[in-house]
Amino acid sequence: MRDETFMKLALELAEQGIGQTSPNPAVGAVVVKDGNVVGMGAHLKAGEAHAEVHAISMAGEKAKGAEIFVTLEPCSHYGKTPPCAELLIAAGIKRVVIAVLDPNPLVAGRGAALLEEAGIEVCTGVLEQEAAELNKFFFHYIKTGVPYVTLKAASTLDGKTATKSMDSKWITGEQAREDVHRYRERHDAILTGVNTVIHDNPSLTCRLEKPKRQPVRIILDRNLKTPLNSKVVTDGLAETWIVSSDDADPKRISDFEDLGVTIISLSAGHTLKDVLEELGKRGISSLLAEGGSQIHGSFIHEGCFNEMVIYIAPKLLGGKESLSISGGTGFERMKDAVELTFTEPVILGNDIKIRAVRRREEGK
Repeated sequence: MRDETFMKLALELAEQGIGQTSPNPAVGAVVVKDGNVVGMGAHLKAGEAHAEVHAISMAGEKAKGAEIFVTLEPCSHYGKTPPCAELLIAAGIKRVVIAVLDPNPLVAGRGAALLEEAGIEVCTGVLEQEAAELNKFFFHYIKTGVPYVTLKAASTLDGKTATKSMDSKWITGEQAREDVHRYRERHDAILTGVNTVIHDNPSLTCRLEKPKRQPVRIILDRNLKTPLNSKVVTDGLAETWIVSSDDADPKRISDFEDLGVTIISLSAGHTLKDVLEELGKRGISSLLAEGGSQIHGSFIHEGCFNEMVIYIAPKLLGGKESLSISGGTGFERMKDAVELTFTEPVILGNDIKIRAVRRREEGK
């Protein structure tokens, strides 16, 4: 219980870095001596000092003979910063409590082994699930090389996302819409389809008062139909990448590039898996898909997502021509349906947020 108390504090510190440390994980560390906290730290940005460095620096001489509680296994390799495991050894730490081991092949147990070889007591697995959930984007990306994909939708109680005339503003209230912007802030990129850009002309930015960052805006547009005067092209508020086919009009490509848009050309028959692999190569570790019915249908049918977040409003729209959350051909048999597990629902004003994680993601 004592270890969990200090680890909770370390997790709270790590939480502060969510949304600004990518492609690195968010990590928190707490140095404790004689039952008192003498140092704290969090990793705040890729390339900058790790959580352990901040915590040891604050503790100073008190670090000798102390314990440190860290949410992720201390690194054992030289990257943009020196190994944290060596720092803990040099500081005279006597006990290291680790929430979860690092899946990065450059670490993967080596940090803990290095500490033990130096005679330091190492304890692992304290609040492990909470720590793994905190860095689920990082863990998935390190293991697979593709971004963690969150599907987001807002619907009426009868599952409608827009009227037959494509009117969708607004289904949910302000609290639900603000929560969406928190998701945008946490993800490296936000994705939608060209039809959404044409019909809604969205900004696709995080509009919190002081966002930690803006996600890269990714548009699926095989034939480059995105209007050159659309907000995602002209507003300059965030990067915009358009995924097109390699047979797209070269003049059109040049026009977009002159406006600062990155064009990603894939083969004419590319799939969502191809898109995710390319985004992974470009350092995108998490992706929020806010497309329309067809985009969601494609992600679901191709099995290219990790969780789904749905905001449900207490409204009924009706109409067989109204758009639903997921379009496309769907599955013919119930046994082929994608199975998920619900997490605790959240009330946001008059709306309900339901989050469901794919079964294969449980326990990761």
